[in-house]
Amino acid sequence: MSTKETILKQIADNPILLYMKGVPTAPECGFSAKTVEILNATKIPFAYVDVLRAPFIRDRLPSVSKWPTFPQLFVKGELVGGADIVEALYNDGSLLPLLQASVKPAEDTAENNVITHSEVEALILGSYPDAQIGIEGQGCDLTIRVISEQFADLAMVKQHQGVMATLTEPLASGRLHAVTLKTFTPEQWQAQQPAPQAGLLQIQL
Repeated sequence: MSTKETILKQIADNPILLYMKGVPTAPECGFSAKTVEILNATKIPFAYVDVLRAPFIRDRLPSVSKWPTFPQLFVKGELVGGADIVEALYNDGSLLPLLQASVKPAEDTAENNVITHSEVEALILGSYPDAQIGIEGQGCDLTIRVISEQFADLAMVKQHQGVMATLTEPLASGRLHAVTLKTFTPEQWQAQQPAPQAGLLQIQL
């Protein structure tokens, strides 16, 4: 990959990208320090490239961006400018909405992409059609209870491996992050249920 292709990929992959001298915690020029201070004040995360540690990018970027000095701030693939422009946008109130707009669609997509309880059930039932499934939790952090005859004679680790295999896709894609799994045979589940309290009449319907 050429230096120009590397630069274009960095700009395309990062919604907010600052080419600067030094790093945000230790800028090595006043203009970079001023720009980092303003970006930090917006509390919106940003990526950065230290051009002092990447001289090939430092040499090539001005001809790609048509901007001769550093720092250079890119938002959604477009050059915003250097320290003076960033400061002017911040002072007139237009920088924050610009940055928010660059990251908001990704957040919306993440929210819309969270797996639903019914999808989890459908995936598990594909391999365990007899299963009784209970799901607790919100979004991508779920506690899942699976009761199935297929768990008979299987070690717990094998039971869990089987269920987790049905959830490979949402786990790999990040739609499901954390799973607490509980597996039972019907007999094991029945044995866990509290016995009726002594002295109470249980009426069988």
